[in-house]
Amino acid sequence: MNRTAIYPGTFDPVTLGHVDVVRRGLKLFDRVVVGVADNPGKGPMFDVEERLEMVKEAFSDADNVKAVRFSGLLVDLAHQQGAHAILRGLRAASDFEYEFQMATMNRRLDERIETAFVMAREDYTFVSSRFIREISSMGGDVSELVPAVVLRFLKPGKQPKPIA
Repeated sequence: MNRTAIYPGTFDPVTLGHVDVVRRGLKLFDRVVVGVADNPGKGPMFDVEERLEMVKEAFSDADNVKAVRFSGLLVDLAHQQGAHAILRGLRAASDFEYEFQMATMNRRLDERIETAFVMAREDYTFVSSRFIREISSMGGDVSELVPAVVLRFLKPGKQPKPIA
């Protein structure tokens, strides 16, 4: 049986915290599909193609990690990818309430799809894409917090795109 999980997010940009969750998820699942959300309404710094490229390169050494673009319901993506689980990372207790609500709603939409939570490694509990964007836009060094590919995309002074 092929155990596949979906790891959804905007990944704007992907961080080493995200990479850690996927790699640890591979201890539980045979394959992880990273679902890069196409949600321009959030005003991402990077367009979906850039984010997809960053994720693909960050996992270029892992044959059992696939990155796909998606919009719409997460359970629909799970069906398309043959996944039976959703993988989510938790950094702190404050993440749990939101994640619990999402897991409950996804279970309501399809009770066959489970949600598995992986606690972030202590080194990454403070890392978020939002912090990476803010620090980088002010010229701060984020090289120890993101995969090398992300550094090619980040430029000092680069700001999130305006919401259309």
